[in-house]
Amino acid sequence: PTFSAAAKVRVVITLAIFLMSAYLNLTVLWSALRSKGGGSRSHLRMLILNLSCSDLLVTFIVMPLDAAWNTTVQWYAGDLACKLLMFLKLLSMYSGAFITAVISLDRYCAILHPLAITRAKERNRTMLLVAWTLSVILATPQLFLFHTVSISVPAPFTQCVTHGSFTEHWQQKVYFLFTFMWLFLLPLIIMVFCYTSILICITRKMNAENMGLRCTRNYIPKVRMKTLKMTIVLVSTFIICWTPYYVLGFWYNFFPAMINKKQLPESINHILFIFGTLNSFLDPVI
Repeated sequence: PTFSAAAKVRVVITLAIFLMSAYLNLTVLWSALRSKGGGSRSHLRMLILNLSCSDLLVTFIVMPLDAAWNTTVQWYAGDLACKLLMFLKLLSMYSGAFITAVISLDRYCAILHPLAITRAKERNRTMLLVAWTLSVILATPQLFLFHTVSISVPAPFTQCVTHGSFTEHWQQKVYFLFTFMWLFLLPLIIMVFCYTSILICITRKMNAENMGLRCTRNYIPKVRMKTLKMTIVLVSTFIICWTPYYVLGFWYNFFPAMINKKQLPESINHILFIFGTLNSFLDPVI
């Protein structure tokens, strides 16, 4: 591998996303930290804080690592850094996906079970603890799978890889499908379930004969439309950002010949990978 023109463009784009993501997420984090008072909004602030911290992990670990690694081409940081950085990379990705799912569950509980709002802070703290704990547990295999491998022919070259960690190729496929299920499929199912349930709940309220206060008649349709828009934005963003990343993963694991025989243009390879970093940039915007 070489530091090709496509790789140089990838590095420039990654660094641009890094700067914007760092500014936006630090701004959101600072705003949430400065916000005072408790009440019904305090549990939302806790969710925003955790999502910002997760996005900052991606911003300050995944993005600089990707840019530096593409620039140096081979791995110069040693075996310990190889294991630790691969662990932190997956940890940040897991935490972002799980906290997004937690936010969806919080909205689900707030709309469908409004009487439980007093327990929202405690409930969210528990869900966030589970999200971070799961992220650590599921990312731990990286510490054992990744290691540095060096060759001397045709030239001295060292890389941080999983080569040799799987005795059979099917084991690598199983591990990829495992991460795909936890990182993409499960959060997506939770998001779709929660926001679909919210929309159904609000629609039923709209169709109910006894609407209560007069202002509610005007308020419910607005809430429904706002919820519908937010649902489309959140779910679409998650799908748009992560689908290309996993398309590339499926190519690598199930159709390696397309990569090895250069049937897939290098620029497409870089573009699909960049999509995975966009989610941390878009979260604070949303």
